[in-house]
Amino acid sequence: MARRAPDPAQEPEPTRRDEPLITRRDLAGWVDGPGGGLAGGRWPGDLLGLPEHGPTSMATAARRAVALVIDWFLALGVSWLLFDSDAIATLMVFATMHILGITLLATTVGKAVCRTQVVRLGGRTAPVHRVVVRTALLCLVLPAVVVGPDGRGMHDKVAGTVEIRM
Repeated sequence: MARRAPDPAQEPEPTRRDEPLITRRDLAGWVDGPGGGLAGGRWPGDLLGLPEHGPTSMATAARRAVALVIDWFLALGVSWLLFDSDAIATLMVFATMHILGITLLATTVGKAVCRTQVVRLGGRTAPVHRVVVRTALLCLVLPAVVVGPDGRGMHDKVAGTVEIRM
């Protein structure tokens, strides 16, 4: 026996339970990636008051990644020479390079090659305690990978710092 299709006019109105818990609009900021949502500003660093181009603009992800790779290979080389390539020694050398370089010069060797520096929001040199927190989170890797709508990694956000172009 064939059933008749229900009349849309006679269907009950959907209740709140019928609505999805997460809508496409809720996910839009995550799917679009860093800076893709409405909260991201017009360019990376816009929400922080940084210019779009030139010195003191926010360093691009590519520059930051290349600087990180250079610093890691330098730490690996020092570890190979002095500590027989011990993994913990490599991480400690990397952390020491970052803490000393950013505290004293606002840059590391890799960042200097890529023409970037780490400063506090507002442009002043970051104090030691902020640099230590930033470096500790950077060594954990995941906080550096998680990027917010302003284009900064979680390690920079927690430390109140930003990596800018020289």
